[in-house]
Amino acid sequence: MGDNRGFSLRIGIGYDSHRLVEGRRLIIGGIHIEFSKGLLGHSDGDVLCHSIMDSIIGALGFGDIGRYFPDTDLQWKDASSIEMLRCVVDLSIRHGFEVVWIDSTVVAERPRLAPHIDSMKGALSRTGIPAECINIKAKTDEGMGFTGRGEGIAAYATCLLRRIE
Repeated sequence: MGDNRGFSLRIGIGYDSHRLVEGRRLIIGGIHIEFSKGLLGHSDGDVLCHSIMDSIIGALGFGDIGRYFPDTDLQWKDASSIEMLRCVVDLSIRHGFEVVWIDSTVVAERPRLAPHIDSMKGALSRTGIPAECINIKAKTDEGMGFTGRGEGIAAYATCLLRRIE
């Protein structure tokens, strides 16, 4: 890892995607959304939480979420991604940084996510990130690609960290 101790602001980018499958609950942004399929993953498959975690870990310069939550670790099997995100927020604080802004996009053809955004922000804020510091956008791929065909859901996130003084 490079020596980034002198920087008071850091930016990170995160991405995640998971396949939609039968027999799983759909969890996005820490909330259950009624739908006929859920996201396949080692944990609960929450693509929004995973992309936010990846952006925070990236801003810290500590690699990616696989380093902290490997899919070979049974501790994280079916784990709540909100709890995993809380661990990452705590990691940033232990290293002297606070999350001051998250901008994110969830890409899903179905279900319609816009009605759930406020609930997602509420759930995400329970990790220590203030709700007013979280932006979530819901988009479709207009029938193109794996998300457009309804095979999976993807999420992107950018975070801004500030050194705690």
